[in-house]
Parts: sequence; C-alpha cells; structure tokens
Amino acid sequence: MNKYELMFILDPILEDDKKEAAIETVKEIIATDGEVSDVNIWGIKKLAYPIRKKNEGYYVVMQFTASPDLPKELDRRLKISDSFMRHLVINKDEK
Repeated sequence: MNKYELMFILDPILEDDKKEAAIETVKEIIATDGEVSDVNIWGIKKLAYPIRKKNEGYYVVMQFTASPDLPKELDRRLKISDSFMRHLVINKDEK
C-alpha cells in the first residue's frame, strides 16, 4: 500500500449536494482498494488561468493509501466526469 494525495477541482456552478456527491464518489472509488485518511475541502478559489471559460474552481484535497493500480483507475474515472475540471494524483512515498 502506497500513500497518495489527490487534488481535484470541481466546477464551481455545481449545487452543494452535487459537490458532496462528487466527493463521495471519489471516496467510494478509493474505498474499493484503499482507505481515505483525510479530506480537506478548500472551497471556491480563483484559478491561475481560465479553465472551460471559468475563473474559479471548488478545490478538494484528499490523502489516501491504496495499491499501485488504483491511481490509474481513479484517473480514468475522473477524466470522463464533467463535474471535475482538473485533478492530480501524487505518490507521497516516492522521493
């Protein structure tokens, strides 16, 4: 099991219940082969550059442990969802 950090940006125009549902979906994906240790919701922040003609995004950072295959599946599932504007998975065990 490796330690990972996932940061993703949700579309800021989503309703609060859809934002919570998106966060829960990510937790469920991770729970299939890992464990979420911390969820840090930053909220709406200004983006460094426009994405999809939007200047703000809803930021969420998660710490989790999982097998080495899970980040590929997580990446694939987040790419096909319209709610997620950007995401990044970092392996915290690598130096």
